[in-house]
Amino acid sequence: MRKQKKVKDSYVIMTELVLPNDTNTLHNLMGGRLLHWMDIVSAIAAQKHSNRIVVTASVDNVSFSESIKLGNVVTLEANVTRAFNSSMEVHIVVNAEDIPSGKRFKSNEAYFTFVAVDQLGNPIDVPESIPETEEEIHHYERALQRRQLRLVLAGRMKLSDAPELMTIFDIKESKE
Repeated sequence: MRKQKKVKDSYVIMTELVLPNDTNTLHNLMGGRLLHWMDIVSAIAAQKHSNRIVVTASVDNVSFSESIKLGNVVTLEANVTRAFNSSMEVHIVVNAEDIPSGKRFKSNEAYFTFVAVDQLGNPIDVPESIPETEEEIHHYERALQRRQLRLVLAGRMKLSDAPELMTIFDIKESKE
């Protein structure tokens, strides 16, 4: 039987202060720096879940809803939403805060996928993830569709082999 771990046990929170070296010429946080921070926080969550070295396998769409400014405090929260064989999907939420004004806003949200590896870099099995809260269950249930979409877009799976994904688009399987 596969080992199990609760989703909440992979939860990580990371806080960063946006300094001049983190910004572009408009004094906004550079997207690459934010992606770097997101990769770190999500890798830690995946490591906590798997107790293994992990490597980034994919990054879903990352959209920037509002600029993060010089001097803002950025809070990144991450946890494993679902574990498959050796891969884990991690959900990241990014909030920013201008402490002097008291303004706090959600800037980004994304899913990263990690693969646990052994000392030789070979994929290794990870524990099953057990969701408990309503939000954890929601992310867990939709994770299979997101995984199938990633695999179809990467050319590693045929759409006809992705039944959960086909339900999103209301695609009927052809009998030809």
